[in-house]
Amino acid sequence: MNPQAILDRLPSLRALVVGDICLDRWCTYDPAEAEPSRETGIPRIGVVKTEVTPGAGGTVANNLAALGTGSVHVLGVTGDDGFAYELRQALSARGIRPDLLIPVNGMPTFTYTKLLNAQTGQEDLPRVDWIQTEPLPADVERRVLDTLQLQIDHFDVILISDQAESRRGGVVTEAMRTLLADLAPAYLEKIFWADSRQRIHLFRNVITKPNEQEADAACRQLFGYVDYAALRQQTASPLLVVTHGGAGVTLADRAGVRRIETRQVENPVDICGAGDSFSAGAALALAATGDPEAAVRFGHLVASITIMKKGTGTASPAEVLDAYARG
Repeated sequence: MNPQAILDRLPSLRALVVGDICLDRWCTYDPAEAEPSRETGIPRIGVVKTEVTPGAGGTVANNLAALGTGSVHVLGVTGDDGFAYELRQALSARGIRPDLLIPVNGMPTFTYTKLLNAQTGQEDLPRVDWIQTEPLPADVERRVLDTLQLQIDHFDVILISDQAESRRGGVVTEAMRTLLADLAPAYLEKIFWADSRQRIHLFRNVITKPNEQEADAACRQLFGYVDYAALRQQTASPLLVVTHGGAGVTLADRAGVRRIETRQVENPVDICGAGDSFSAGAALALAATGDPEAAVRFGHLVASITIMKKGTGTASPAEVLDAYARG
């Protein structure tokens, strides 16, 4: 199935991103405004402009919406604060439904603040992040799990975004992984697609999409050596998708392991968010076609567009078709 045929099917699909939904704040500062504080003598960082976008799982949702998916919702946890308001506004502005986000008083909204130099356009100062370092309260975790169970019938594609890099504080908990492992075999007509920075080996029964570094680390932790077939078997995944940047994709399923070559993109502008855009495109294409090879080629086509944009970009249907036409 070619990209046009895939794109034609996307308006009929309903997608849910569950997990760590973040706010990205892109703050441009002017070095000329770094006058010392009168109280402390420490030079200030004078922010002169701020833009906000959904990040982490929100980046996946951005790409789903930009590709023309019929409906896109996010399920996660936020604080009850100003950043949560900004996140909801940013999601709504992109046609993403934020009504399944659960606000929790006293919890920080997962936020990345990136400081860009106005003179160079580069991010050249340490990021300032608002993170949750404590486990989800039991009642909040229960609300997330109950919401997923109640809403699952409304979606065709469920993408799991496990972005928390600490052992505590993420929305994708052990209980969430257990629930997903139970739901996926009960809804074989749906696509369950998991992406995790540190815990891909802990998922069961769902499609798993690590990059090469994440997959190799998981293999070494489990077996002491790299074996993608064994990793797929360990996770009981119907499909393991290992991305290798511009060097293609490895697919592992019950039929074996095979490498799918993709077109190398020269001089990418920004690879931040490439995995998220790949996941969005590939998961949708898999739902549309049932063909893993067609899905990863479509996902790579989407990512080849977003890496040519600064920040966590998206790809429109017109851009996908233009990139396909250019080969």
